[in-house]
Amino acid sequence: MEVRERLYDIDDLWQIACDAEDDARYELIEGELIEMAPVGGEHGTIAGEIFHRFRLYDPPRALGVPTVETGYHPANDRRLLLSPDVAFTRKPRATYPLPRRFVPFMPDLAVEIQSPSDSLAQLRRKAAIYLRHGTRLVWLVMPGAQSVEICRLGADGDITSQLITRDGALSGEDLLPGFSLPLRQLFTW
Repeated sequence: MEVRERLYDIDDLWQIACDAEDDARYELIEGELIEMAPVGGEHGTIAGEIFHRFRLYDPPRALGVPTVETGYHPANDRRLLLSPDVAFTRKPRATYPLPRRFVPFMPDLAVEIQSPSDSLAQLRRKAAIYLRHGTRLVWLVMPGAQSVEICRLGADGDITSQLITRDGALSGEDLLPGFSLPLRQLFTW
């Protein structure tokens, strides 16, 4: 399928996805269509493990909905759509059933896993976009360094970050109280 250079919105992206003859995935940033390469085994395993941990953590609490590679966009910006590798949205924002199309808000927690083609600057740009559009916590998972950068929006509007190394653990903070994932269990190789 030929993709022309122009500005796109979420309706265009939905149509492209429906018409596609291949498994291409896209995101939108400022109307620019960004093709996402298929992920590798390491990436998929890490995403699966985080999603699995969210599912194990949440059933007794029923706090919200975890998703994998789901398209999210702010309701007031139709030229932005991101698909975090894993996400978690708390109730009541995550209504049931979730929309069949893209979700019209950003998740509370977004997880982006660095692929070989991703620079840390690209991941940080996406983290800033999530946080400036309502996401409260972003985990940037860096398999090569066996670490995770935790990003938050400070009270002053600046992005703050904290690096968690292999000996540390991810915390759900106030979004997922009591949730903990030791990085040694995430990076098992």
